[in-house]
Amino acid sequence: MLCQLVRFETADEVTLAGALYEPRRKRDRALIFLHGTGGSSVFSSARTELLARVLVDRGIAFFPFNNRGAHLVMKPSLGGGSSNERLRDCVYDIDAAVRVIRRAGYRDITIAGHSTGANKIAVYDHYKRRNAIRRYVFLAGGDDTGMLYEQLGPARFRSTLQRARERRTSRELAPLRLSPFLMSWRALYDMINPDGDYNVFPFLEASGTKLSRRPLFHYLKAVRKPSLFVYGENDQYIDDVSEAVGLLTDGVGPKTNFEFVVMKDADHGFGRHEQELGTLIAGWITS
Repeated sequence: MLCQLVRFETADEVTLAGALYEPRRKRDRALIFLHGTGGSSVFSSARTELLARVLVDRGIAFFPFNNRGAHLVMKPSLGGGSSNERLRDCVYDIDAAVRVIRRAGYRDITIAGHSTGANKIAVYDHYKRRNAIRRYVFLAGGDDTGMLYEQLGPARFRSTLQRARERRTSRELAPLRLSPFLMSWRALYDMINPDGDYNVFPFLEASGTKLSRRPLFHYLKAVRKPSLFVYGENDQYIDDVSEAVGLLTDGVGPKTNFEFVVMKDADHGFGRHEQELGTLIAGWITS
């Protein structure tokens, strides 16, 4: 397969980089890949090349890129890292990645997002309803807001939410005891706010702990494009994957454009199951 490093700029002047893997005989299909948060990078993940080989062998170009939430802390010109990221800014990143793929000659575009990357797909669809992407793949989407609630407890969650709301524009780092990793108040508010963009997969709330004022799963209910949801059976960030997928399917209601798969023995990152995952995605795209 062919591979080239691509550096590109978003409309708000953030410089990003990705790796474009292409079949030697170019076809029309391409998959854009969004990584998760908390220090992730497609360049340091073994999953990147493993998925690339499976997809390219099946005639699908693969474009994983480091979005502005890559790594924990980055220069502002590179987005600032996940410690300063707001989820809705993913619209700039995804639009820029789509431009790269379209300039390369691809028109049948799928986007896959892993972990927080799955949240970003839903947020992108919400803010950019009319877009050039044909189908979505949500991989291991999780309940970050609910996990913060369980980590902090009800009283500390409410007090931290209030403090974060008061400092919601601040890039000053919040105390580590309040966040799962290094985060500014700005980024922490984005994650902890039950009525914000992060709360795409509200599994805790669907189980009975009411936190938000908005309807549950409202971003996903509005998705009209063909969508594949994949979870690992042993996802370490979800207590009971079967229950969570059941809450998700019940929450979004009857949607003929959604498909759900639980991958046996796989964990949150689909480690040692990359070929199986790539084969599943490629088969779904070409079916």
